[in-house]
Amino acid sequence: MPPTRRQYFAIYIGWIALCSILFVLLRASDDPSRPHGRILSNEAGERAVALLNKPGYEAVHVAAAEDRWIVLCDRRPRTALRDAIVVELRASDGALLAMRKAVVR
Repeated sequence: MPPTRRQYFAIYIGWIALCSILFVLLRASDDPSRPHGRILSNEAGERAVALLNKPGYEAVHVAAAEDRWIVLCDRRPRTALRDAIVVELRASDGALLAMRKAVVR
């Protein structure tokens, strides 16, 4: 192997080793993109379905609005929002703020 290719090969292997080490070391660290004191959107969806306490419903869409999560839940199979319910949760702890029927225009 020519010396130039050997050098690039060593850099390539070193880069893979560095990324592997960083992956292992950082896998349990906090997500810097998520503000502290706020539940994740998928947690909000799961919590909304659990609070809804109606069989056959699932979270269809989750949106953040200031200090709350707004979760749209619909029945499986989809009902074109005829049976959809909107659940509002507090972003800090996932407490129920409001629950209402979806308004379809």
